[in-house]
Amino acid sequence: MKFLWTPSSHFNLANMFTFVNITAGLMATYFITQNSFVLAIVLAWIGGAFDIFDGKIARKYKLSNEFGVQLDSFADFLSFVLVPVFLIFQASYAPNLHGFWLLIAAITSIYYVISGLRRLIHFNLNADAGEVDNYFTGVPTPLGAILLWLVYLLNAYSILPAVGVIVCMLLIGWSLNSTIKVKHP
Repeated sequence: MKFLWTPSSHFNLANMFTFVNITAGLMATYFITQNSFVLAIVLAWIGGAFDIFDGKIARKYKLSNEFGVQLDSFADFLSFVLVPVFLIFQASYAPNLHGFWLLIAAITSIYYVISGLRRLIHFNLNADAGEVDNYFTGVPTPLGAILLWLVYLLNAYSILPAVGVIVCMLLIGWSLNSTIKVKHP
């Protein structure tokens, strides 16, 4: 079990937490395809909890390495970009929009995915393993996902129409690569 405490191991404890995040994201994706939205959201939040702990464990036990940085971004892309976009498309857009508006929703979803991917790649290019800045520039993808969950809930409770979801997704997607400063927890 020494590999769990070895920084160079791809299966150190921090990375194992990241693998749980990835697993939760994959399972959430499956349950979205089954229209089991509540279970998908629970799994996404479980993935989010493991995302918080993987970084804390990596810093506390000095397990950070370049592999872990890349792995964490992959997990973030899956759990905090693809899963919420897929959920919104399946639960909010597909049942409520048709024709032109469904096409606009699809383009908006692609825009958000590309924005999230761009943010994560930019973050990786500028991040040093084990280093944490006081502020993020732009909204981090986990916070973007939380905002999208709120948008989903507003739509699910008929407070925000699907066209409003499009506008919110565009704004949140823009904020991922903006100059907005967000304090690191």
